[in-house]
Amino acid sequence: MARQPRLTVAAYPHHVIQRGNDRQAIVRDDVDRERLLALWQEHAQIFKVAIHAYVIMDNHFHLLVTPETDHGLPQMMQAVGRAYVRYFNLRHQRSGTLWEGRYRSNLIESERYLLACMVYIDLNPVRAGMVEQAADFKWSSHRHCIGQVSAKWVTPHALFWGLGNTPFAREATYAELVQTGLVQAEKLQLTQSALSGWALGSAHFVGELQQSTTRRLVPGKAGRPAKKTAD
Repeated sequence: MARQPRLTVAAYPHHVIQRGNDRQAIVRDDVDRERLLALWQEHAQIFKVAIHAYVIMDNHFHLLVTPETDHGLPQMMQAVGRAYVRYFNLRHQRSGTLWEGRYRSNLIESERYLLACMVYIDLNPVRAGMVEQAADFKWSSHRHCIGQVSAKWVTPHALFWGLGNTPFAREATYAELVQTGLVQAEKLQLTQSALSGWALGSAHFVGELQQSTTRRLVPGKAGRPAKKTAD
């Protein structure tokens, strides 16, 4: 079966996952991690993509972004992917592919899933057993979001601004959201929708979005289509 074309729509948040080929490491040390961050910062600005959240795991990464144009996200990901592979192969004296095919992404409904997606991204290292608390992990946007460090290239979404009237209030409220965590159903929704490319949101959200594209946004019903009867 032919794979679905990837969908990018300006002004909507997108959850992005990029994995290493055969689950191999995409970073080997902090120098690699710093290089990947620098490339995101550079190309997000060039292609007008707002980065709201990120995490760099050993063999994959997550981004939560909103592109200003329909082409900004794929252009950014292509530029970063090529530049990072050139750097990584040269530095580690290797050749060949690094990524597991193309990146995966999907659109999410801001009001229902944006903050949940941020929490999901921040808790990746905790779920993987790398740290006990999200704030213990250096290579995500979490510490920026709770005010422990400043990453000026990370762009707060309007819903994050709505968490409080002051930076301290926003940071405290968001820290509490992460501490509370997500239920298993939310984790599965966020993972499966990003890997499959299906839009994640209410029926109203998907219906409105469907008007802007001929690409199917949700899975079809299982089984063969019903046969038509003669008139």
